[in-house]
Amino acid sequence: MMKSAKQFSVFLVNKPGILSQVCDALADRKVNVVAVTLMDSVEHGVFRLVAQDVEKARAVLKGLNIPTTETDVLTVEMPNRPGALADLCSRLNAEHISIKYAYVTSGAAGGRTVGIFKVDNLQKALKVTAPRKPGRKDKLVVKVNRGSRGR
Repeated sequence: MMKSAKQFSVFLVNKPGILSQVCDALADRKVNVVAVTLMDSVEHGVFRLVAQDVEKARAVLKGLNIPTTETDVLTVEMPNRPGALADLCSRLNAEHISIKYAYVTSGAAGGRTVGIFKVDNLQKALKVTAPRKPGRKDKLVVKVNRGSRGR
């Protein structure tokens, strides 16, 4: 399953306890976080998250008075197996869709995982990653050689 989602980027000062403050606030309001990544620089960290309830997450983050931006991202549910990420990246690449950054949940072995992708053309990416409906060209044609009779 793929869809677009709202991602929050929270800019955190590099001080002990700031990330904990954000996570505690989300937990206190029972905001379920679907996916998360954290990267740092010398001056600040960027805490990116996708939440199940966007409005509730937005209200919590706004209440913290911490610089936050919102971005539309592509979320794709994939099988947790070798090559699943490569398959998706190849499909996007074939349509000249650039992936700006991505992060993926770990998922359960043999189960499903969710990938979050910031792409340069979200609408096109949604079409490219949509489940394919077999058309006439995609149907498997089996020819049976009955052999020759009476020869």
